[in-house]
Amino acid sequence: MFEIRSKDNLGRTGVLKTEHGEVRTPALMPVIHPGKQTIDVKRFGAEIVITNAYIIYRNPELRDEALRRGVHGLINFDGPVMTDSGSFQLSEYGDVEVENHEIVRFQDEIGTDIGTSLDIPTPPGVSHRRALEEVEITLQRARESLEYRERMMLNAVVQGSTHPDLRRYCASQLAELPVELHPIGAVVPLMESYRYRELVDAVLSSVSELPPSRPRHLMGAGHPMIFALAASMGCDLFDSAAYILYAEDDRLLSTEGTYKLENLQEMPCSCRVCTDYTPSELRGMEAEDRRNLIAEHNLHVSFAEIRKVRQAIYDGSLMELVEERCRAHPRLLEGYRRMSAYVELSERFEPRSKRSAFFYTGPESLGRVEVHRHLQWVKKNLKGRMAIAGPSRKPYSSTLPSSISGFRSMKPQADGEWSVVVADVPFGLIPLELDQVYPLAQSDAPGIMDLEARHFLRELILDLEGDVIISEDLCSELGLQLPHPYSGEVETYVDDLDRIRMIAEYQFGEGAGDALFPDDVRIERSRNTGKIRHIYSGEKLICTMRASDGLFVLSAEGARRLHDGTAYPRCRVAVNEESEPFAREGRSVFAKFIIDCDNNIRAGDEVLIVNAHDELLATGRALLCAEEMMDLNHGQAVKTRKGGF
Repeated sequence: MFEIRSKDNLGRTGVLKTEHGEVRTPALMPVIHPGKQTIDVKRFGAEIVITNAYIIYRNPELRDEALRRGVHGLINFDGPVMTDSGSFQLSEYGDVEVENHEIVRFQDEIGTDIGTSLDIPTPPGVSHRRALEEVEITLQRARESLEYRERMMLNAVVQGSTHPDLRRYCASQLAELPVELHPIGAVVPLMESYRYRELVDAVLSSVSELPPSRPRHLMGAGHPMIFALAASMGCDLFDSAAYILYAEDDRLLSTEGTYKLENLQEMPCSCRVCTDYTPSELRGMEAEDRRNLIAEHNLHVSFAEIRKVRQAIYDGSLMELVEERCRAHPRLLEGYRRMSAYVELSERFEPRSKRSAFFYTGPESLGRVEVHRHLQWVKKNLKGRMAIAGPSRKPYSSTLPSSISGFRSMKPQADGEWSVVVADVPFGLIPLELDQVYPLAQSDAPGIMDLEARHFLRELILDLEGDVIISEDLCSELGLQLPHPYSGEVETYVDDLDRIRMIAEYQFGEGAGDALFPDDVRIERSRNTGKIRHIYSGEKLICTMRASDGLFVLSAEGARRLHDGTAYPRCRVAVNEESEPFAREGRSVFAKFIIDCDNNIRAGDEVLIVNAHDELLATGRALLCAEEMMDLNHGQAVKTRKGGF
C-alpha cells in the first residue's frame, strides 16, 4: 500500500499504490473542479488529483454522469483520484446537505481511489471544549465510514483546532482504525494568516501519534513556499487549488512568495509562460486566456518544487532546503524555529548517515537533529581532563600541531595527560578520535562565527564538568575571561586503537569498542589517503571503515563479536521463521517479516539480523528506523550484506 524509499528528518520519499496506479511521494494533488476543469494537470506532472465528491453529489447532472462513467471519466483523469467529502463546504458555509454514510457510499460507488469521511473542520482558536466535542464527532464518523466503504482506500482526518493535546488524542484514536491515509485538517486558516508556528504545532502533534506506514496529507497546502517545511514534518501529500485561484486574481506563485501581475516588470522564472510572454502582454489578454497561462506557470513552479523536495530527501539535504525556503518570510522562519521543540520526535526517524554534508546556514542549524544527537552523546561520554582547542581545518587531528600550548583555565591545573577536544560550529565539541566520522567531518560552516554560534560554544564549554583548559585563541574568540594560564604543552597524538574503539562506541553504543577490538588488532590503511581502511584480528577481518562517512561496516567476524558482546535486542533486527532462510542466504529483509528490533535503530545503521532465539543469521544496513520496521508491511527494511552464519 505505502512503501518508504528514502528518508531525511521526518521527510520521506515513498510510493503509494492505488487501483489506478502508483504515486511517488511527496506528491502534489491539483484540485479538479468537476465540470469546470480546462487545464490538463497531468501534463505538468500530476500523478494524483483531488476533486470534491460533495459538489458532484449535489449536482444531479454531475452525479448521474459520475455514477455512469465513474469519477475518473467525469474529470477526464485516468490516474488515482482522491475525493473530499464536503468538509470544505462545511467549514465555509457551516452546513452541508448530506449525511456521512451517504457521502462515503457515494464516493465508493463512483470509483474514487481514496475517499474521505465527513469530518468536522474545527477552525483555529475555538475553545478546548468545543474542539473536543467536534473531535469526538470526527472520530465517530471515521469509525462509521469503515462500514460503508467496500473497495476504496479511506482517509481519516486529524482534527483538534489549535490544541496540540487534542491533535495527539485524535491522531492516536485514528491510528487504531484500519484506514489507509491521514489528512491533517482545518489548517488553511493558519497558512492564510501566516501563523506557521501554530501550523507546526498542529502538524507535529498529529504526526507524533500517526503510524509511519500511512501517508499524511496536509490539507490545503498548495503554495510552493510551504512544501519543503511540510515535507520535513512528515507530510507526504498536498492538495492545491492555489494554482487556479491565484491565477484568477492575476497572482503568480513562487518559492519566495507571490507576485502580483500588475507589479511585474519582468517574469519571475524560466517556464514556458515566463519565457514566451512579458508582463505587459499578459495584462493585455482576455481574462480567461491570462488566467490559464498564469495557472500554467503556477503548476510549473509547484511541481518543480515538489521534484526538488523529493531530490533533497534522497540526497539528505532537505533541511538545508527548508532553511533556504523559510527565509522567504519571517513568519515561516518562526515556524521552522518552532520545529526545534520537536527534536526528540525527529531524532527517532533521522538517518545517522547521509549522502550530503551538513551545512551551517544560520543559527537555526544549531537546532537540527544531528547537532542534538551528537551533543547528547557528548554529555554522556565526554569526561575527564579535557584540553579545548579552537577550530582548524578538517580533519583536526591532521592539521593541528603535534603539541599545542597557550591554554587558560578557571583554576590552577597540574601537568598530566589531556584528551584533546576541538570546539567548532555546528557540533560544538569534537574529540579528535571522532574527527573523521559523519557528520562531524562532513560539515561546513562560515569561518566567521555569528553571535549565536559564539554563545552556543561558550555555554557548552562553561557547562563542562571536571578539569578543563581552553586555548587562549578560543578564549579570545568567545569572550571568556579565565584567570589561570596553563604553562604546559598538550600532545595531539591520537592512538589508533583509542580512535577505532571510540568510533565503535559512537556508532554501536557503550561497550562496542572493547567487544569488537582487542588490544592486538592489526590496522590497515588506505595507500591513497592514509586513513584507516581495514581492521583485523590475526587474519580475520573484523570490519571496514567506510571512506564516505568514517563509520564501520561489519564483516562476519565483526558481527559475531558485536553479537557476543552485546545483549538482545541491542543492534538487532529479529525476523520470523519464514524469512530466516532468506536472511541466511544474504537476501534483503522486508518489513513484514520483522518481529522485533532494537528501538534505537535508525536508518543507515549497521545491524545484526537474528531469529526469534537470537541466533545470528546475517548482518546488513537498516533502511528504516525501528518504528517504521515494526509498523510497515511493505518494502525493504534491511539491506543484507552478509549471510551464512
